[in-house]
Amino acid sequence: MTHREHPVADYEAVLAADAQLIDVREPHELARGTLPGAINIPLDSLAGRLGELDKNRRVVLLCRSGGRSGIAAELLTASGFTDVVNLTGGMLAVNRTT
Repeated sequence: MTHREHPVADYEAVLAADAQLIDVREPHELARGTLPGAINIPLDSLAGRLGELDKNRRVVLLCRSGGRSGIAAELLTASGFTDVVNLTGGMLAVNRTT
């Protein structure tokens, strides 16, 4: 199973009503902004916090540029999550379009 890639500029299209939006950046990076409703679980903490996520719901991942969220997507997919979306471009792309 693999995850999907989706441009962050159109993130609303992948946010189902029950989707879990996870920002995998470090807490100090959040001062630069995040997407509404995002939950911060830094990438280096994610493996130990998988139990906080519901495998039966879509997980949408966000970071600064799409790299860390891509790594997080691979981790979740390998851990049995079946509906995982990486927002490519990350917050850099969001900030370019706002």
